[in-house]
Amino acid sequence: MSTARAHGPLAGVTVIGLEQAIAAPLCTRHLADLGARVIKIEQPGYGDSTRHYDTVVGGLSAHFTWLNHGKESAALDLRAPDDLAVLEAMLAGADVLVSNLGPGALDRLGLGVDELARRFPRLIIVDISGYGRGGPLDHKRAYDLLIQAEAGSCSITGTPGNPAKPGIPVADIGTALYSYSAILAALYDRERTGHGAVVPVAMLDVVSEMMGFALNQVLHADTEPVPVGMGSPMIAPYGAYATSDGQTAVLGTTSDREWRRMTDLMGCPELADDPRYLHNDDRVARRGEVDAVVEQWCATRTLAEIQDGADKAGIGNARLNGVRELAEHPQLRERDRWREIGTPSGRVPALLPPGTARDWPVVNGSVPALGAHTDAIRAEFAPTVEAGKT
Repeated sequence: MSTARAHGPLAGVTVIGLEQAIAAPLCTRHLADLGARVIKIEQPGYGDSTRHYDTVVGGLSAHFTWLNHGKESAALDLRAPDDLAVLEAMLAGADVLVSNLGPGALDRLGLGVDELARRFPRLIIVDISGYGRGGPLDHKRAYDLLIQAEAGSCSITGTPGNPAKPGIPVADIGTALYSYSAILAALYDRERTGHGAVVPVAMLDVVSEMMGFALNQVLHADTEPVPVGMGSPMIAPYGAYATSDGQTAVLGTTSDREWRRMTDLMGCPELADDPRYLHNDDRVARRGEVDAVVEQWCATRTLAEIQDGADKAGIGNARLNGVRELAEHPQLRERDRWREIGTPSGRVPALLPPGTARDWPVVNGSVPALGAHTDAIRAEFAPTVEAGKT
């Protein structure tokens, strides 16, 4: 018997997004995927800056389409008393507020988190910032690159002397996911206590947490991790190797037992007992020698031969793909990981969210045009008394 439900697990939850760029919009989009009503507040006439990055999705930007389907857009000038009153009326009935406006923006509107918590005690307030409140950097603007640079992640990416920012905006995405999980915990906690919560999330804190292994190397061994391109500073062999048919195999061992299996696969089992390569620390210290053995073996075999042998030996492996190969990936296609969402210019493909229960319906919402819901929201939330006054 099917246990599918008609509504997502967050049906009935209203989320207000004072949001821009990636971190807050991705957080609230995941809430919308699970059935929450998400109302995105945008600047009249311009909107979220990501609307203007490009026009590749039928006139919409790739970023905005990714981050904002399933939401309503209200174009409100929060410096205007009437529009600010509409927002306050919305907050009086909302469950969650997510904000990643610039430093001090909420305070300048008279909507500082302490004041909001006092006026709306059941509201869950997620206050996303670059560097956190207080400290010498709390006034600075924060973009993904800036935070990654400040938190050291660029220094362990790339190659020695050539630091690089990961292609994926990990500071933004990590912040979105920590905020998303904190909101779910706060909703659960409110069911038991009746109280909302103020949840500050600093992008610097998020990337610092992600740097955990590297931080421990510095704190406990006084060793600065060295970037190794496609590899890992902490594991060897672990990287990308050219094949005889012009492709790239990605291979990795994560234990001494896997290293033994890999040496058997490569036809040099004696290396597993060689004291120079016996343990992972030894292999990391002699990474160049270890990589040379793997490179030589891969160079005489096709990708298919390498992957077939590695699969049989229980060795982790992959093909180095480009984004086009991901878009056409059979693993996504055959598992029905694609859906269609609406946009002002028609329906387009989008991936399903990664974490949903089998019986939860996913809301395949539309990407809103700027201010598409402004009139309806003004009518719905027209304040008759001062919203949230206690």
